[in-house]
Amino acid sequence: MKQRRLFTLVIGFLLLTGCASDQIYRANYASCSVTVSEDCASHAVQKIGKAPADYWLGFVEVDDQGQLRDRAQLQAVLDQLYKVSSDHDVLINVFVHGWHHNAKPGDSNIEGFKGILQKLSAIESRQSHNWQHKPRQVFGVYVGWRGESIEFPGIKYLTFWDRKNTAQDVGYLGVTELLLKLEQVVHVKEAQSTAEKSRLVIIGHSFGGAVVYNALSQILANRFIDSHPGKSYSGQVQGFGDLVVLLNPAFESLQFAPLYDLAQSRCSYLDSRTPRLAILTSETDYATKYAFWAGQAVATFWETHNTLTREACQGRRKLILDEGEADRTAVGHFAPLLTHELTLDNTVLTLNKDNVIEWQRPEEGQSRVMGNLRLTHLGRTSQYNPYLNIRVSSDIMDGHNDIFSEELLSFVQALIVYSTQDKRGKLTNKR
Repeated sequence: MKQRRLFTLVIGFLLLTGCASDQIYRANYASCSVTVSEDCASHAVQKIGKAPADYWLGFVEVDDQGQLRDRAQLQAVLDQLYKVSSDHDVLINVFVHGWHHNAKPGDSNIEGFKGILQKLSAIESRQSHNWQHKPRQVFGVYVGWRGESIEFPGIKYLTFWDRKNTAQDVGYLGVTELLLKLEQVVHVKEAQSTAEKSRLVIIGHSFGGAVVYNALSQILANRFIDSHPGKSYSGQVQGFGDLVVLLNPAFESLQFAPLYDLAQSRCSYLDSRTPRLAILTSETDYATKYAFWAGQAVATFWETHNTLTREACQGRRKLILDEGEADRTAVGHFAPLLTHELTLDNTVLTLNKDNVIEWQRPEEGQSRVMGNLRLTHLGRTSQYNPYLNIRVSSDIMDGHNDIFSEELLSFVQALIVYSTQDKRGKLTNKR
């Protein structure tokens, strides 16, 4: 009995002392320029680099209940964004981190996101020089939430269910508002100009992918239906912003199934050639492949499931959906809902200058090469279906956290540049 009490006290002490910080990290709302002597670590709005390849970085933090930690922080980011957009077209990039990360200065996800912004800014600068137009100002928004509830080594990996539930709350509440307001910035800019050059891209990783999907799935479904007013109509599919990218997302396939099913109901996308949602999952992401499955097997043990059969396009699109397996399996590992494979092809090394513009999606059942990357369509969806669920080979993205490799970033950059083309059909570097 004494040993049991002692064990309980020790576990309680470890949990209490190992609790992750629940605080706002970026509480200074004045804009700050990063220099050698000033790292702007406490600032929610930062300007980084030197023109013409400089960029802005804003931080918006959300608590465990999905509430904005401080509306003044969000307003500071929006105020600076509106100020920047009054003089420039903007390329807004949002990053929502996953498990074990937060908005603390020095977090590896923050540094990786900075690398993406730096490269996009350099691309904008080169394109503006090549095509004689004013470059868009790159503006990044890092969404920080409490991706870690316990920091004690070993025990922190038992927070799966806790952080998964938190990711759902974060997505359903505060993040939806943030994303809608960022999209509004782009719409306001478009209303002021006939060029329509400002763009919005959202990226989510791990449980951050779940945050983004929970925030936007109903909006995506609504806009898909609104963009198809008549049975004979086959026009542009409206997404959210210009592109949503989910990297090794940690949510069940059953959540994606309704959107996939909805998209399959349309048999032609000839006028809708840009992706709206791209899910990329490493074949060696064992966190979402095995750990996620085990966690969901426990969480869904008492639930009832059916096997559904879906047919569309005169029987050409058929899906047999095992609801139980779809409820246990992460979206990037459920074979029936996969649409593409991304592999390395070292036989082709000729790249265009920015290694991004010449990317094209393949025809049904065929593949296309971009640089040394090969994207193969698996033949399960219609040509130009706007929702891509891509299995990625380990030599491009190896494991759960390998989301900033050069090969993967080149593909993500290709998606961003291709998807942020001029809405009249011309690529951004030809405007």
